[in-house]
Amino acid sequence: MDMNEIKEIFFQECEEQLAELESGLLKMNDGDRDPETVNAVFRAVHSIKGGAGAFGLDDLVAFAHVFETTLDCVRSNKLEPNQDVLKVMLKSADVLADLTNVARDGGSVDESRSRGLVRELEALANGEMPSPSASAEAPAPKAAAKAAPAPTLKPTDDSGFQPVPFSFDDFGGEDDAGSMPAYEVIFKPRYELYSKGNDATLLLRDLSRLGEMTIYCNTDDLPGLEELDPEGAYFFWNVTIKTDKGEDAIRTVFEFAEWDCELTVKPVAEARADATSNDELPMVPVPFDLSILDETGAMEEVSASDARAEETAAAVAAAETASNVTQMVAARVEKKESAAAAAAAASAAAQNNSAGAGQTIRVDLDRVDRLINLVGELVINQAMLSQSVIENDTTGTSSINMGLEELQQLTREIQDSVMAIRAQPVKPVFQRMSRIVREIADMTGKSIRLITEGENTEVDKTVIDKLAEPLTHMIRNAVDHGIETPEKRAAAGKNTEGTVRLTAKHRSGRILIELADDGAGINREKVRQKAIDNDLIPADSNLSDEEIDNLIFLPGFSTADKISDISGRGVGMDVVKRSIQALGGRINITSKPGHGSVFTMSLPLTLAVLDGMVVTVAGQTLVVPLTAIVETLQPEAAAIHSFGANHRLISIRNSFCPLVDVGRILNFRATQANPVEGVALLVESEGGGQRALMVDAIQGQRQVVIKSLEANYTHVPGIAAATILGDGRVALILDVDAVVGASRGQSLKAEMSLAAVG
Repeated sequence: MDMNEIKEIFFQECEEQLAELESGLLKMNDGDRDPETVNAVFRAVHSIKGGAGAFGLDDLVAFAHVFETTLDCVRSNKLEPNQDVLKVMLKSADVLADLTNVARDGGSVDESRSRGLVRELEALANGEMPSPSASAEAPAPKAAAKAAPAPTLKPTDDSGFQPVPFSFDDFGGEDDAGSMPAYEVIFKPRYELYSKGNDATLLLRDLSRLGEMTIYCNTDDLPGLEELDPEGAYFFWNVTIKTDKGEDAIRTVFEFAEWDCELTVKPVAEARADATSNDELPMVPVPFDLSILDETGAMEEVSASDARAEETAAAVAAAETASNVTQMVAARVEKKESAAAAAAAASAAAQNNSAGAGQTIRVDLDRVDRLINLVGELVINQAMLSQSVIENDTTGTSSINMGLEELQQLTREIQDSVMAIRAQPVKPVFQRMSRIVREIADMTGKSIRLITEGENTEVDKTVIDKLAEPLTHMIRNAVDHGIETPEKRAAAGKNTEGTVRLTAKHRSGRILIELADDGAGINREKVRQKAIDNDLIPADSNLSDEEIDNLIFLPGFSTADKISDISGRGVGMDVVKRSIQALGGRINITSKPGHGSVFTMSLPLTLAVLDGMVVTVAGQTLVVPLTAIVETLQPEAAAIHSFGANHRLISIRNSFCPLVDVGRILNFRATQANPVEGVALLVESEGGGQRALMVDAIQGQRQVVIKSLEANYTHVPGIAAATILGDGRVALILDVDAVVGASRGQSLKAEMSLAAVG
């Protein structure tokens, strides 16, 4: 594997980390204060920073470092993650994503924006809440503090004490007063560190390059030989290091192993203060050999010291001190046992978690597409084989027929399994919409909250890839045109914060995506007048509310009074409709003035296969998607009723349903067929209600492989796609919604006759 492949894997992991980052920040923005959520956000930024450092992506590393420092303040409860703080962090997540994309694809980012966010993050880490204007002008307090040189003072006594101003965070203790700051580092590896090929001695060697250090290897956890685990980790190191690089430089040494070890870094003064406050008695310098004390013989040897101390009065103090040391040893032994038990429990929990976690592999999408194509060919050949056997064996009881039934079942299972590989949740697309809402809300001065539901709803990856563009235009439309300004919302008695709700769910073999807002709704009078002004409709046209709502999908239509960076060119909603139709879907609008609008997109779960009903219409073979069919029935003469000059109704359980002649709609025949001689398919379409589609006969139900007509021929009105049947013939897949729409008076471009296609 060369470096380019490794780098590509890094950027793929960055996408996952960025998704985890935004998901965690949105949870925190909703009030989630679970420490694990905060840790997950921190780990995401930390992982991106570590990987970027390995590839020398300095801009990405620098920004991630500042971001990580601020998140560490939140993690250590030094910074309260309120709404203002999270607003800065969400913007920082956007910039981090931009820097990642630039590192991968080239280009540039808005440096003024990134510098401003760096200043805001540094101010937050220092306990300040910067205003946008101040952050653009004032330098970071930390940088200012570093710029001021510290005064050099001479010692005032023989011990070298200096009266210098200091903070307890930077104080290094008496040993290094007046010189470099000193830090105490406790580095305790876990067994995972060694299992991943890391070496503790190499980390310590890198640490030694930061300055002068003393190191002590602690072997207290080392068990007896019979209890020794060859893959265990029993040693840990206590290090005291003098360096002017700061605590961050020390932690950077361990950044690739931080999750596989216990690491504590504190200034010496702080570490010593902790040591004296943890129920340990202070040490007094006495002539006492502490090296003879161990876990097994501590008590006896201290007793021997007591006996020797009786010889002289001066040794009494040493004996008293030795008694104190005995208490220290006993306390340390007790703590060590409890720590060992806790470590064992944590190790067991980690092993259980790793055992329960799902294992995944990365596969090139081209390989999956190739596999799907092969399975599609397998389905076609299986159907051809079945057709040949049926034509040559009418008994239906031969062993060949039984084998073919098993083959058909296995083929179906293989196909379902392969399609499941391509199925992905819509969560990544939904998460991208959060940034768009934030940016448009800032540009328009509105306060908007995005709520997402059904993020784990799965759909074919091809659909997901083509879903981002229409959703982006719809979100921009909802924020710019739908949601009112805070002043108008307050005047209308609404919450000044608008709500946009994005929902995904499965229904009848399709995926429904709803985008709802609680804004002002569609101003139908304004829409109608705009359409008249733009010569899109006649001035005397009589349109229903639904037809007026659908005018916003016309090319060049916009209700914006002026062109802006957000809207005004009449392109967005036209793109939405075309994109949805290209996916074999449809979109409907429901709007209530003063209460908001709901846009509903209905999309197929996959663009590869579908279950269909094979029917015959005027000598042509068509496939009707099974998900659209409610029931089939044989019309009776008494149930057929004429309505107007050319319309007919069919009575179904005391209700009337329009009867649609598919052959007449598609120009397969010039006159309407007799309903009694055919079969009616009761279908349900989005927006069109129920209709009874008239066909000549039903051949059967089967699963078919979808082949694009537009890619291989051209777009045909009323037809969604094509497929290859078992006998090798091409059958057209009916676009049920287009046919139902044509029956309601919508144009199907009748000049194109499908007779030439079939």
